[in-house]
Amino acid sequence: MEKSKTLISDRIFEILKKQGMSQKEFSQRTGISQSTISDWKGKRLNPASDRIMLICDALKVTPYELLVNKEDENGQALYMTIDKKTDEYVLIEKYRDLNKDDRCRLMGYIEALLSK
Repeated sequence: MEKSKTLISDRIFEILKKQGMSQKEFSQRTGISQSTISDWKGKRLNPASDRIMLICDALKVTPYELLVNKEDENGQALYMTIDKKTDEYVLIEKYRDLNKDDRCRLMGYIEALLSK
């Protein structure tokens, strides 16, 4: 028996439910209209790719958590979580607070460190 393909929008609604966030609040946080969000569910559509980072920011998840479909033996979706007490999490949060130019500078610095 072939499993049905899980859509990104399915995972968005799973995360919304898990976080107790309404579609209205999600719409307000992302600037995506409620009718578009409803279409994802009702018409089984995925969001446009240019909205993924906006969605991740609103849901406070990584693109990995949103896009990678990992399932346990019962077919339940599993999401990689980052422990909020780690340096990795702090780094991600600080990166999100940077403007575009500072993000580019940081990435350049990381590349320089890795090339040593």
